[in-house]
Amino acid sequence: MKFFVDTAEIDEIAELNDLGMVDGVTTNPSLIMKSGRDIIEVTKEICDLVSGPVSAEVVATQANEMIAEGRKLAEIAENIAVKLPLTWNGLKACKVLSSEGKMVNVTLCFSVNQALLAAKAGATFISPFIGRLDDLNIDGMELIADIRQVYDNYGYETQILAASIRTVNHVTQSALIGADVITAPPKVIKSLVNHPLTDQGLAQFMSDWAKTGQNIL
Repeated sequence: MKFFVDTAEIDEIAELNDLGMVDGVTTNPSLIMKSGRDIIEVTKEICDLVSGPVSAEVVATQANEMIAEGRKLAEIAENIAVKLPLTWNGLKACKVLSSEGKMVNVTLCFSVNQALLAAKAGATFISPFIGRLDDLNIDGMELIADIRQVYDNYGYETQILAASIRTVNHVTQSALIGADVITAPPKVIKSLVNHPLTDQGLAQFMSDWAKTGQNIL
């Protein structure tokens, strides 16, 4: 499973990228706002840093304007994935941009039917939002499983990008179900390393080692 990091903070991306934990990056208008950077400038810097897809989102709501913005964003670097909302206009833009050979990430997916439409429109990635469904007491992981089954049933090549990841359990369940990609904030990716038994075991090792009075260096 690929790991995309959901942030526009260069330092956070660089740290994870150095460890080989970054297969791509997702951004959105909210993350750009938090970074305080110009969208073109920060997106170019991210694209120079990582080799995988970097999702950059349009802000227009009409198809023709989405297409124009998508083309502009795609000029930033070859690894740009134009991010479009799952609306009818977004699907129109997806069809045009994907037909031009551009990577497209269709976002804000909350149903299997939406995912099916995105695949038929040529989306490279579909981004179902797990956490936001969980907020409504709807099982977000069930949506991932259903999309996986439908895509496998008919051989769609659109990659399932599990988004709105908020917990380590979301990552585990996405991997078990067969999501192609997860995108998560840096703190969630880093927290995957944590386990209380690891901490306890290390504390015991350090205590026993101190009693030997030895040094390795």
